[in-house]
Amino acid sequence: MDMGAFNATLVFLIFVALFFDFINGMHDSANAIATVVSTRVLKPFHAVLWAGFFNFAAFFVFEAHVAATIGKGIVQPDLIDNAVVCGALAGAIAWNLITWWGGIPSSSSHALVGGIVGAGVAKAGFDSIEWSGLSKTIYAIVLSPFTGFVLAILLMILMSWLFVRAHPSWADGVMRKLQLVASALYSLGHGSNDAQKTAGIIAVLLYSNGVYKEFTVPDWAIFSCYVVMGLGTMMGGWRIVHTMGSRITKLTPMQGACANTAGAVTLFAATNLGIPVSTTHTITGAIVGAGTARRANSVRWGIASSIVWAWVVTIPSAAILSALSYYVAALFL
Repeated sequence: MDMGAFNATLVFLIFVALFFDFINGMHDSANAIATVVSTRVLKPFHAVLWAGFFNFAAFFVFEAHVAATIGKGIVQPDLIDNAVVCGALAGAIAWNLITWWGGIPSSSSHALVGGIVGAGVAKAGFDSIEWSGLSKTIYAIVLSPFTGFVLAILLMILMSWLFVRAHPSWADGVMRKLQLVASALYSLGHGSNDAQKTAGIIAVLLYSNGVYKEFTVPDWAIFSCYVVMGLGTMMGGWRIVHTMGSRITKLTPMQGACANTAGAVTLFAATNLGIPVSTTHTITGAIVGAGTARRANSVRWGIASSIVWAWVVTIPSAAILSALSYYVAALFL
């Protein structure tokens, strides 16, 4: 590690990356807490503290596979410089703030991926893209919500069978406890996948500035990202909580527990495979699955379809914003 390679620009960009991580946590806090808030298992303040703690706890559980994919698997790392990183982060932050203000549960992950692609293409054209790594992310756009959807339906069927003879009040109490555990697991999965993405950006910054001679994801970078992600989650994205928790479908504690568990299983698998999936897509698919298992017309399909459109436009929109930001950053960096 070459400490002499640190300079004011590098330090500034690391702080910008951590700011994106904070916005990511705030934007995506709804993913973990919307179900427990809407079913009144936890009060909002307690819910964000709960989610924030388990976002951070993921640091002690998962290895940095996703960070490696983001840092060197989307755009060729040798082509990435300070202007590319600045452009990518500026575009992703801008799109996150736009969708947060509108209460739209878009994907912070795909905003970052779109930002990296947009800034990389602006610098070196489409040859800069690592298509194998990008294709994994594209496949996950479809697979992660579909997996969450199917798992949530299967869990709803299983739970309905197990509790078919249970007294309603007793079953409700058990489900509320299970939902609390499921929410913790989902927050753990959210932290494991999303915080690592920013760590990957910091790692490629350090590599491109000569701090490390080979691409390395240092422990301090990962730890910092988990801390900041947890703090952002505690801020809460209340506009998106409303959309996720009640506008798609009215959730019961059983549905909330099944949705969070299905989402957590999906995220654990993706993180271990090094696939940067969208936690927003995953939990939305799981919530729709849990609602559909009760009855299909309990889901507000118009709201769900508008969310899908937000998913479709996130990567290209963030890419365009980041390409424009790159051209500005290149004038000064």
